[in-house]
Amino acid sequence: MNTPFDYIIVGAGSAGCVLANRLSADGRHSVLLLEAGGSDRNILIEMPTALSYPMASDTYNWGYSSAPEPGVDNRQISCPRGKGLGGTSSINGMVYVRGHACDFEEWVAAGAAGWGYADCLPYFKRAETWQDGEDEYRGGSGPLGVSGGNNMAGNPLYQAFIDAGGEAGYPITDDYNGYCQEGFGPMHMTVRGGVRESTSRAYLRPALSRQNLTVMKHVLVDKIVFDGKRAIGIAARHKGKDIVLHANREVILSAGAIASPMILQRSGIGPETVLRGAGIAPVHSLAGVGQNLQDHLEVYFQFHCKQPVSLNTRLGWFSKLLIGARWVLFKTGLGATNHFESCAFIRSGAGRKSPDIQYHFLPAAMRYDGTASIKGHGFQVHVGPNKPKSRGSVTIASADPAAAPHILFNYLQHQDDIAIWRKCIRLTREIIAQPAMDAFRGDEIQPGTDIASDADIDTWVRENVESAYHPCGTCRMGSPGDESAVVDSDCHVIGLEGLRVVDASIFPTVPYGNINAPTIMVAEKAADIILAKEALPPATVSPWFAENWETRQREGQPKRRIAD
Repeated sequence: MNTPFDYIIVGAGSAGCVLANRLSADGRHSVLLLEAGGSDRNILIEMPTALSYPMASDTYNWGYSSAPEPGVDNRQISCPRGKGLGGTSSINGMVYVRGHACDFEEWVAAGAAGWGYADCLPYFKRAETWQDGEDEYRGGSGPLGVSGGNNMAGNPLYQAFIDAGGEAGYPITDDYNGYCQEGFGPMHMTVRGGVRESTSRAYLRPALSRQNLTVMKHVLVDKIVFDGKRAIGIAARHKGKDIVLHANREVILSAGAIASPMILQRSGIGPETVLRGAGIAPVHSLAGVGQNLQDHLEVYFQFHCKQPVSLNTRLGWFSKLLIGARWVLFKTGLGATNHFESCAFIRSGAGRKSPDIQYHFLPAAMRYDGTASIKGHGFQVHVGPNKPKSRGSVTIASADPAAAPHILFNYLQHQDDIAIWRKCIRLTREIIAQPAMDAFRGDEIQPGTDIASDADIDTWVRENVESAYHPCGTCRMGSPGDESAVVDSDCHVIGLEGLRVVDASIFPTVPYGNINAPTIMVAEKAADIILAKEALPPATVSPWFAENWETRQREGQPKRRIAD
């Protein structure tokens, strides 16, 4: 393919599909979208309840793992990343969390000018069609369908968890993606009409008929091609052949927090020690490439359920067959949800302005592969701190584009990250101990009531904590004078021309929540920047903050206090 394109986008994931749609929309520019994987047309991707299957498939998952992590007993932690159209939005848990307004003010403070809450909220709104329609905070006509799945219908455990949160003294919020993130309430997901709403389905498929948009699958990008300090194309492998593709205007990396820094490093952009160690001649020294890696950790807090209302009896093959058949015929029932239909965001202590602990509630005691972890009935909450201070890195070990990178998250290397886990465990026990859960709460399965002291909690967390799969920050946005920054506020790679990065790697800090929604927002906003369009008018609304946040951890007193 010798014809140059105006824009080459590398990676058809959560950001790349958005960019492909927006950059090609007016027909003035030719756009080439490259993807290393293949098609996303698979029933196990489209059916929300089947989320564990594409996650476990090397067809749709790069299957990365970290190096042995010192902070978690030298365990190697799984780092799944999507491979195929839609990227990780085609294999993730579909949880839709924008983050807190404080996240984006934090980005501005880190040097990302123009990325404050007022600047970003209009792009969140532009992206989505919210099931309850548009308001000051939510969008009603965007490409991305967002819903509550089955909206907690049919299982009393969802509401019991929310009620328990209220009894523990926390706020109840109707919409954590709207006015008030803090508190307990229904959870939202990227599901529309009972089907997974990946960015491929929401953004790419409607654009495929455009004459100025070309999509190439099974393209493994090796490196960026330069003329001096200007990016003019990419070198790649396609169906066993080496190819070079040319860009008249820009090359845009949207390969994600793991792959984007890898491509930059293979192109000679990054810390010189890393480049020379991999046998690559430096083209442009940029110390921050691959650094600043952040992620969320979580544990499964499990209990037996005294009533036969959990999903544990629906995990056998015959029940799954019936669930699947109903979904195929009607796109309804248990197949049409990720089952995380209630949730919470709480502050770990007084003096915190925004919630730093996140809960996903699941009315089953199960493993991530979808199999039951106990006999009988149970339920679990996924809980973890969502603003870690530890930082890691992604580095290449060789120039081979097919080689896996060296990933080191450095989990729990900051003392504050260890201390907050103790609060997570104790506050969770207190929430589940409230009267609203009395009719359902059986024995604590894990951690187990014997895990009570600081030392025991620390040990159990090290042994059991897992990634929540939210890597970001490895090409962080900042001011050009910041030696750790990789891109500026316009997503340009600092010191180079014709090259941008647009994906979760540019987050200066990880948001208070899951990262798919803010990744989509970043791509929406970046598209206007790339096309030199006037930015959407800043929002004039403000989020909710607890009046007494400086002095109180929560608004009220728990009906039963057990937390230290």
